[in-house]
Amino acid sequence: MESIVKLLIADDEDNIRNGIKTYIELHSKLINKIYTASNGREAIDKIFKYKPQVMLIDVQMPYKNGLVVMKEAKEAGICPKTIILSGYDEFSYAQKALRYGAEDYLLKPCRSTEILAKVENMIKSDNNIDDNSSEYRIDKHGNRFVDIAIEYLNEHYMDNISLKEVAEKVGVTPGYLTTLFAKTIGCSFIEYLNKVRVERACNYFYDNTLKTYEVAYKVGFSDEKYFSRVFKKIKGISPSKFRKSL
Repeated sequence: MESIVKLLIADDEDNIRNGIKTYIELHSKLINKIYTASNGREAIDKIFKYKPQVMLIDVQMPYKNGLVVMKEAKEAGICPKTIILSGYDEFSYAQKALRYGAEDYLLKPCRSTEILAKVENMIKSDNNIDDNSSEYRIDKHGNRFVDIAIEYLNEHYMDNISLKEVAEKVGVTPGYLTTLFAKTIGCSFIEYLNKVRVERACNYFYDNTLKTYEVAYKVGFSDEKYFSRVFKKIKGISPSKFRKSL
């Protein structure tokens, strides 16, 4: 099976963010997918959406700084292995970053070769990055059509996607994909999609600034009441009670 290593680069300076991304794409054989964020709010969205195993993040960013992003991701239980990038040589930042689980702390400007070396060393030294969860694996269900569909759902759950659309992406008929879901994972296409959306919603509830309807829209529901019914069916409690339990 092929492991998929996802990297998030979060930095509000376009030239730095895009330069690191381009260099790693050209020179890394370990990293399969790279996502970028230009501010802290976007970084949180990308973490909840794609669940990268590794993150390079600047300290000072608009909306939410890097330490707040790490704190919220850690509280949600999905904080990637993190290297802090910052032009601020203050030990207090390093202390807080380490408290939230940062693996390293680099001062800008730093060379792309140094950044890539640290990222790849972190990947090689941590077996949990390769085997982090079945979500990062190809052929995780033993049927390539289902695996492709699930990978697509995990990355597009927030969109207005349909069985027909996903079946076309996979290359099978909607009826056949429905049969494969039932046989392979024991639930329907829409049931699986709703489970993905609800799990992502649980992550977003750690952000106390978001209203329930905003969370519903972020994970792909167009109706708050329907979202609440689906959430309660899957989790056994309402979104409001879930949020209070955090």
